[in-house]
Amino acid sequence: MFKNNKMKREKYDVIANIIVIFFAICSLFPLYWLVTSSFKNSVDVVKMPPDWFPQTFTLSNYVDVFNNQPAFKWAFNSITVALVATIALLIVSSMAAYAFSKLQFKGKNIIFIIFISSLMIPKEVMIVPLFRIIQDLGMVNTLSGMIWPNVATAFGVFLLKGFFDTIPDSLREAAKMDGASEFRIFFTIMLPLVKPGLGALFILNFVNVWNDYLWQLVVGQAEGSKTLMVGIATLMQDLNPNFAYKMAGAVVGAIPMLIIFVLFQKYFTRGITIGSDK
Repeated sequence: MFKNNKMKREKYDVIANIIVIFFAICSLFPLYWLVTSSFKNSVDVVKMPPDWFPQTFTLSNYVDVFNNQPAFKWAFNSITVALVATIALLIVSSMAAYAFSKLQFKGKNIIFIIFISSLMIPKEVMIVPLFRIIQDLGMVNTLSGMIWPNVATAFGVFLLKGFFDTIPDSLREAAKMDGASEFRIFFTIMLPLVKPGLGALFILNFVNVWNDYLWQLVVGQAEGSKTLMVGIATLMQDLNPNFAYKMAGAVVGAIPMLIIFVLFQKYFTRGITIGSDK
């Protein structure tokens, strides 16, 4: 009987692995096609039947992206906006989440519910009034105008509060009995314990800000304030149908995301796992 159950489990495992591998290939194929097409000539990209591997390997598409376009300036703007916005969000969200989780003040639950309710409002609904505010502050065509609206979000508070809730209150009380201030408790005790949550939030928000094409397009109208996503989109709108050139631009825009994910994958995985366990 045990032998039959073991054989059934092995059969199911084989079937499950085949299904997972199939969907993994389907998910990775667009990325494979994007990367390989960026090393082809424009004619080879649209050729039928297609070449699954570049017959003529060339780097001219990448050279043209950086020589004919201010790609380095676009990349610098994107990295600055995404990195500054994410770091500022981590600081603000962690402090607010700690306050909602551990501190006691009047109307805490009501304020938190109202605060989190903002997550139900699509960002597109707030584009016009948010742009008017940025315009009145003189932040149009500046990186600051792209950064600060991405800091004032409730998602980070919602995520980190769950991590702070898992830390026993006795730990904070013991530190206060030893004479530690609230700021010292927060920075030296609480923050190190929620590193997985901070890592997960860093990846999620960095990717979100990096790919925030609509807001960056609305605010960064000048050539010098364009980000990589907006700049690449201008390549896609070009009347010249050089598809390989556009594929190379898309790969350049995707590379920083892959680097960020590889660097913070450990914290992201731990953060998601801890959240599911709790």
